[in-house]
Amino acid sequence: MRNIAALFSMLMPGFGQIYNGQFTKGVFFLIVEHFDNILGKISQAIHLDFNGLHQQAVEAANFEYLLFYPGFYAYCIWDAWYYVKPNADKSKTAIPFVIGGFLGEIGAILANRLPDKLSPIYCVKMVQ
Repeated sequence: MRNIAALFSMLMPGFGQIYNGQFTKGVFFLIVEHFDNILGKISQAIHLDFNGLHQQAVEAANFEYLLFYPGFYAYCIWDAWYYVKPNADKSKTAIPFVIGGFLGEIGAILANRLPDKLSPIYCVKMVQ
């Protein structure tokens, strides 16, 4: 049960909470995810990066909203997984959100300093 809830949240933040029966929380997380994705232009940046346009992906992303996403994503997965745990202290679920947010922000801040040759698509092309 716990792993299935976490996998649903990996698919889309909020799905794991809905799977666990936390409908209101799940719908709220879905709405937050969609607004953050649209305002941060996350899907557009991913599409550009997967097509080898790393610099354009960095320029397209809105880092004011993008910095929030990694921590939020990690929190949704953790919350869905941890909620099902028997005898769990539900007040500690904010710990991964803080850690994920911190690490995500560091990665997002340093993303525009990466040379094009460090793009994942470029590395795949080099292997072929």
